[in-house]
Amino acid sequence: MIRWRPLLSVLVALLLVLGLVLPPPALGFAGRAAALDSADPEVARLETGGRLFEAHCAGCHVQGGNIIRRGKTLKLAALERNGAADPAVIATIAAAGIGQMGGYGQALGEGGAEAVAAWVWQQAQDGWPRG
Repeated sequence: MIRWRPLLSVLVALLLVLGLVLPPPALGFAGRAAALDSADPEVARLETGGRLFEAHCAGCHVQGGNIIRRGKTLKLAALERNGAADPAVIATIAAAGIGQMGGYGQALGEGGAEAVAAWVWQQAQDGWPRG
């Protein structure tokens, strides 16, 4: 006779672990299409950047912080101190990585690193308001 309760517990635990370990899927066509519906292209780019950030970056950079390296946050003072106070530099880091952070260029897709950088730069200038 099969004991289902222990097997179910193991299956649920496995699914939870996989959910924490595997990266979230890249923003699909529907998400990009919704962002492109905006009348202002810059607003659409920022919306896309925010969605991509939530999907790929927020796990380590919650509210612009850094759960791995405290001094490598996305706050304006840290970006300035680390020579990354420029959207182009932020985009390069997002795409190619730096130090312990791997690059996300492929996951972010074409123009994704630039959209994330624009969104991060806007958040840094606004003091990373809670939203």
